[in-house]
Amino acid sequence: MAVVIAFLANIAVAIAKTAAAVLTGSASLVAEALHSWADAGNEVFLLIAERSGRRARDRAHPLGYGRDVYFWSLFAAFGLFTVGAVLSVLTGVRELLDPEPVTDYVIGYVVLGVAAVLESISLAQSVRQVRRDSTALRRDAVDYVLNGSDATLRAVVFEDIAALIGLAIAAAALGLHQVTGLPAFDGIGSILIGVLLAVVAVVLIQRNRRFLVGAAPPDAVRADVARRLLTHSSISRITFLHLEFVGPGQLLLIAAVDLVDDDVESVVAVRLRQISLELQREDHIAVAALTLALPDEPSLEVGR
Repeated sequence: MAVVIAFLANIAVAIAKTAAAVLTGSASLVAEALHSWADAGNEVFLLIAERSGRRARDRAHPLGYGRDVYFWSLFAAFGLFTVGAVLSVLTGVRELLDPEPVTDYVIGYVVLGVAAVLESISLAQSVRQVRRDSTALRRDAVDYVLNGSDATLRAVVFEDIAALIGLAIAAAALGLHQVTGLPAFDGIGSILIGVLLAVVAVVLIQRNRRFLVGAAPPDAVRADVARRLLTHSSISRITFLHLEFVGPGQLLLIAAVDLVDDDVESVVAVRLRQISLELQREDHIAVAALTLALPDEPSLEVGR
């Protein structure tokens, strides 16, 4: 939902900024228009990511398609860097080398104000979703955005915050241009917007790369999963536990456990499979695989 709202807001804002940039000749507004068009394009990738990542696992992809979210989100972050950051910096440099006066400041301020309202609405929707999801997982909201497994939500939040900061930079640049009569402030504003987008893009690229190569959940999540395993009536102890994100909020669970009774091999196999299926019915366990612990293996310490 947050991605759809952000997409619609960015399309409206991008059209308004483009018209204002053409009418005023402001380099900062050109940079902001590029920023919004880049964000709108990114949301297309994020929508594809959400749709692709929800596909059920099959024989070709036994762990599911959850990591597709990080693949498409990586494209979105790279697009933000190339389209938004690079072109904004180039626009600013060109303005410094060949300055042009702004022809209508009022239009620029009005468009920036309307854009700020729309971006604030989009950010408010994203923040509500962050609070809802982080509360359900008992995690700090900021930590959830920075280190959580939901790449699309992180991208939307980062883009909305960057958009509001970019609008503030553009307004300041436009105001300084108007007060001093120096077009250089407009060019500097465009360059600063480009640098801002580059920083955001690099952070998002790094986060998506981390989940693509395989990221473990926080220690608190690991401890919670271990406790839930030990509360199962058939499990007496755990000697090995591997958890890895295979998609937003979806974990691969591999564990070596000791069962309560010493049943024959055929019965143990059935019991392990039953426990695995029970675990997979939980919200955040995509795949669970259990094996028997060796008698001489030390028990895994479960954190609080």
